[in-house]
Amino acid sequence: MNDENQSGLITILDEEGTEHKFELLDAIETDDGRYVALLPVYQDPSDMVDGDGELIILSVEEEDGEDTLATIEDEKLFDEIAGIFEERLSDLYEIEDV
Repeated sequence: MNDENQSGLITILDEEGTEHKFELLDAIETDDGRYVALLPVYQDPSDMVDGDGELIILSVEEEDGEDTLATIEDEKLFDEIAGIFEERLSDLYEIEDV
């Protein structure tokens, strides 16, 4: 996970080495761990319009002294963390229940 010079933007390398930019919307820490809510950042405005606007929620894990991001495999835990983020972000963003 690389921090960008621009506040709130991070770049993530996927398994194939492709860079993806995200806006860090929120971060929380619970008894179960640390988590972030991200929103994809698109270079081309038309990609933003075509995107689904879905939050990306990942776990922050320490690996070799560095923070890395990982998917949350436990569905119950994911739902719990997603609920926390939705509640926290609903005041700032219009979030629709799915």
